[in-house]
Amino acid sequence: MPEQPSVQVTAAEISRIAGVTRATVSNWRRRHEDFPEPSGGTESSPLYDLQAVRAWLASRGHASAASPAEELRTTLRLHGGDGAGGTADLLLLVLAAARHSPDDLAATVRLPDADLAARAERDAAAVADAVPGDDADRAPFKAADAPVLRALYACVRDEGGQAALGVLAERQLEDSGASGAYRTPAPLADLLARLLPGTPTRVLDPACGSGSLLAAASRRGARELYGQDVLPVQARRSAVSLALTAPEDDTTVTVRAADSLRADAFPELLADAVLCNPPYGVRDWGHDELAYDSRWAYGVPARAESELAWVQHALAHLTPGGHAALLLPPATASRASGRRVRAELVRSGALRAVLALPVGAAVPLHVPLQIWLLRRPEPGGPDRTSVLFVDTAETATPAGPASTATGTAPRTRGSAGRAAPLDWERIGDRALRAWRAFTENPDTFDGEPGVARAIGVVDLLDDMVDLTPARLVRASRAEVDPAELSAEIKAARLDLVEAAGSLGRAAGYDGWNAAVSARDWRTATVSDLARGGALTLLRTVPEGARGRDEEGGGTADETRPVLTAADLALGSGPTGDPAKHLNETAPVIAGGDVLVRSMANGGGPMARVAGQAEAGALLGHQVHLFRPDPARLDAWFLAGFLGADDNVAGASTGSTVVTVNPGRLRVPLLPLEEQRRYGEAFRRVHELRAEAQRATRLAEETARLLAGGLTGGQLLPTEDANPSR
Repeated sequence: MPEQPSVQVTAAEISRIAGVTRATVSNWRRRHEDFPEPSGGTESSPLYDLQAVRAWLASRGHASAASPAEELRTTLRLHGGDGAGGTADLLLLVLAAARHSPDDLAATVRLPDADLAARAERDAAAVADAVPGDDADRAPFKAADAPVLRALYACVRDEGGQAALGVLAERQLEDSGASGAYRTPAPLADLLARLLPGTPTRVLDPACGSGSLLAAASRRGARELYGQDVLPVQARRSAVSLALTAPEDDTTVTVRAADSLRADAFPELLADAVLCNPPYGVRDWGHDELAYDSRWAYGVPARAESELAWVQHALAHLTPGGHAALLLPPATASRASGRRVRAELVRSGALRAVLALPVGAAVPLHVPLQIWLLRRPEPGGPDRTSVLFVDTAETATPAGPASTATGTAPRTRGSAGRAAPLDWERIGDRALRAWRAFTENPDTFDGEPGVARAIGVVDLLDDMVDLTPARLVRASRAEVDPAELSAEIKAARLDLVEAAGSLGRAAGYDGWNAAVSARDWRTATVSDLARGGALTLLRTVPEGARGRDEEGGGTADETRPVLTAADLALGSGPTGDPAKHLNETAPVIAGGDVLVRSMANGGGPMARVAGQAEAGALLGHQVHLFRPDPARLDAWFLAGFLGADDNVAGASTGSTVVTVNPGRLRVPLLPLEEQRRYGEAFRRVHELRAEAQRATRLAEETARLLAGGLTGGQLLPTEDANPSR
């Protein structure tokens, strides 16, 4: 039997496997002579043999510190090879395992290797029809696959089917060499689904990827879900993900693996709606062989216009009067090569709206993507004389003061220059409000200065047919009343002066001294502290995870606001709408609770202590609540260490979406009096950060209002502004 090639891991991967920080791994390397030597890489980025690392960790009691998902990921790297980890069978197994009870899964994990393989084979065969693939290629599970099978069942038992599915898809995408496969963020997927009028029953996504858009449609009531993707692994992942989330009794899921433009799997399908986030900038999309395709009712797309091919593919699959929502790059609205197709889409009334999103809405994160809303014209239907344009690209975070005169607010920056998390609730409200008002009566739609505007078809059909919302919407800012803008600027300046004073006072605190040498902490994990009664860990249980052994602590209350993860990152009070975030498991926040974001993506602080503004609010999703025993733990001390960058990194998994495992966070073991000294220092740091964020937001808002007023003609510079006088 040939020797299995060595699997190598980085120091960051070792920290995740062991459930410790990167700093701890560095200490191990320096202090323990028996720590495995690098087996590859470079001096600055060494690689280590995974089996040697796991053996060393096991000898020191760290073998089981990883989360179940991380354990599955590691086991796949060690034992996947050409066995179970390299086929679609494991995806089948996730679906089958998710239908078993936690007790049944626990019993399965304890089975001997041969019995475990036989059980897995029966489970996979029971759901074989649910996942697209070639049954002829299926290889039965063997006893040698037991480590992977055991890790998979344990992951489904402890973290759910979606977590296991994500690990497997990540592995299979890596094995297949596929690139450019990214999930559509859930808030964006929900927004696209909400933009579809009514409740469509039959929904198609011809580039379904992981199934995010179809899942969003299912949550909105769609009961016939059709998907297609060129990557077989994505088609399988989408099929399993939808089967895990969609109601089994009245939902039909059909997913196929093939190129939708070249090999349409549903040539006769007419859907009520189409949702799609197609690949961007693809030149080899079939331009030559599809030149005479019947789908090009609005003109043959140019070779550089694959996005306009997807637009027409979507329209061809709609029933007359059906709607489509596509996520497209901004160049689609303005490239010269697409002018004729855009003109025909506008002239025919098929294009109903273009909505600009802020930078960072989805991959590619540096590009301000757009949503195109289309409707297949109905024979004999009314003429469409205008198109709606909405610009949400300047929509701010919830703590930023919104402009009443212009309807926009600035995008702020988080720590280390990173953009602060987007306020999807506000973006969605702005887009939906304009879209619904426009669809109710396009001819009388008044719009909103600087945000939304309906442009007549005749005005759009110029030489370029440029459909960029920012260009068309901002042309209406001259409608802003000068007196109203001047009053708003005066109020913003007064707020800025007050904030600058508060920032100066916060920056003046110097209650810390240099240590003789860096302290070496003796720490305990949050899980250990919780078992010892020093704190209680609470969270809002997601809808799909009900019935797990999670500690909740609240009841649904529509009168209480909801504290969201964005509120934590931005330093705002609770802004979540209870009507949208209502969850009967949501704990009620009390003063002194420590709140930590469960996702480490984006900027802004990770943790803070609940004060008067948060007390009484409901805990939102993606926020962990730590309730310390005040006789044993100081709240600000706890918040300061839980939110530390190294601590968060050591307790996190994932790359695109970085998830924090709260039980793996570590806290120094210090006397209460010393904790309080640290706590006061952390409270002052929090105050400094909060005042800096507020001053920055107000400065950006004031500068934007002044610049917009000067360029829009509402403000005139005084003679005193002339530097020569």
